[in-house]
Amino acid sequence: MRWRLTGAALAAVSIAAAVAAQPRAPILDAALAEAIVDGCRAHASAKRQSHSIAVVDAGGHLLAALRMDGNPPGTMAFAIEKAKAAAAWGFATAQMEEAAKGTPGFARAPGVVTVAGGAPVFSADGRTMVGAVGTSGEAPADDAACAEAGIKAAGLSAQRRR
Repeated sequence: MRWRLTGAALAAVSIAAAVAAQPRAPILDAALAEAIVDGCRAHASAKRQSHSIAVVDAGGHLLAALRMDGNPPGTMAFAIEKAKAAAAWGFATAQMEEAAKGTPGFARAPGVVTVAGGAPVFSADGRTMVGAVGTSGEAPADDAACAEAGIKAAGLSAQRRR
């Protein structure tokens, strides 16, 4: 009996060690979300622009947000929708605009936003989508550039890599 218990205990320890040694899936936590916001804010400030910025996790749940001075509340709602769209579809809202031109009905699909400024956020190696960022308040191209600058500043990727 004593030998069986020791064997079972060794097996349990071996299994626990194997589980602990496996790499954990990357996640977008509050600290990284704030780093994205900070990167966007720095980019916007350097260009004398003002954006509303929203960062969501892969499920589209808000993690961090900032409405910079001078932006009306509607820009924050739009930034959140852009972020949710990029999280839901896994690609940038600028690409949704292009997809809508070539795919009848796509623009009316649930969660589609056809204005640039929403971008998916991938892990640093580009292999895992961890969330998305949406920006609003300036021209769509400037919103998109701000989102990408925030992602880069956080050490993450706006592009999927295989």
